[in-house]
Amino acid sequence: MDIDTHAEELASALGEDKAEVKRDLENLLEYSVPIDEAKQSVRRKYGGGGGGDASPSAVDIADVRPESGNVTVTARVLTVGRRSIRYQGDDTVIREGELADETGTISYTAWQDFGFEPGDTVTIGNASVREWEGEPELNLGESSSVAMEGETLDVPYEVGGDRDLVDLSAGDRGRTVEAKVLELEQRTIDGRDGETTIHSGVLGDETARLPFTDWQAREEVVEGAELRMEDVYVREFRGVPSVNLTEFTETSPASVEVSDEAPRVSIGEAVTSGGMYDVEVLGNVLEVRDGSGLIERCPECGRLVQNGQCRSHGQVDPEDDLRIKAILDDGTATVTAILDRDLTEEIYGGTLEDALEAARDAMSRDVVADDIAETLVGREFRVRGHLSVDEYGANLDATEFAANDDDPAARAAGLLEEVGA
Repeated sequence: MDIDTHAEELASALGEDKAEVKRDLENLLEYSVPIDEAKQSVRRKYGGGGGGDASPSAVDIADVRPESGNVTVTARVLTVGRRSIRYQGDDTVIREGELADETGTISYTAWQDFGFEPGDTVTIGNASVREWEGEPELNLGESSSVAMEGETLDVPYEVGGDRDLVDLSAGDRGRTVEAKVLELEQRTIDGRDGETTIHSGVLGDETARLPFTDWQAREEVVEGAELRMEDVYVREFRGVPSVNLTEFTETSPASVEVSDEAPRVSIGEAVTSGGMYDVEVLGNVLEVRDGSGLIERCPECGRLVQNGQCRSHGQVDPEDDLRIKAILDDGTATVTAILDRDLTEEIYGGTLEDALEAARDAMSRDVVADDIAETLVGREFRVRGHLSVDEYGANLDATEFAANDDDPAARAAGLLEEVGA
């Protein structure tokens, strides 16, 4: 049954205008609300009952599931952010953030301003539930109600959006960060309203470094600026969290210390995070993978070429390059460290031209990868770079790669201290 038929039947049963009912259904369906739940929500909006109580039962946040339909929750508002989106051809300002009760947290999107702020305790009635990035999210629309509670709900979560960079995750909304602009690039892109100038680059604080985009290209966002940025959101960019400044982000001067060191974590922690920007791991090289040593790239897109064929550009005249793909293991997990030409030349002990000469002398390009493997396999290395995780595994694009020079005795003593021996 198509949406027109659903809308016609529902409008007839409710005695309402079909166009308005269809528009309400389309709004819900666009945000992945199942059709039966969408129809019940529309029935409740127009007083049709939907085959049950118009006021859904109150539930704990921990019990909310994507299939919960419509729910009522009493919660503490942790964060409130604003963002402008293009919705059905119109610019719409939404409010979004995080709510919490004693049992857990949940993100929300409010399609109108209900007047609550961080720290408020509210009872939200008739909020629809949808799945967002694999987790349930509350949607507050015209048929939802918000009542302010006089008694503050005590929750085991931090109220407010202030976070260090290392604590940000993709999906965070309404966050506040204090960071220094370490790198900056100005670009012109095709935005939703035509050509738009934006800033992109890297932010840093004492805990981490992350990529960022300023969609307003603010004058105060310049390389070296130390800023407090209120109401930013975080999304995934190339497998790592990326900070986004919108038209609603407020900036002011701040004093920020930036560490020259990257946070060191176990490979297992890094992989479980789903992606980390500028992280350091320590591990033993188990193997130098195929596709290492002398390789050929497409001159158009830079992709790997095999037998003169690029997947995107067909037959090409390839360019020679050097690369290493090394599997590292620290006992918690494995990751593939990918080294560019500069780092590979350091490991190989020669230039690309030297590698080509060695391949000609041996009449085999494999000799370069074999020499690299003899240097790396079985040794422990410290690797710094940007980690991404996808269905094919975890990759660490290395910016630094060096033999570990930590004192083994000191490391052993530290481990014994951690386990209380």
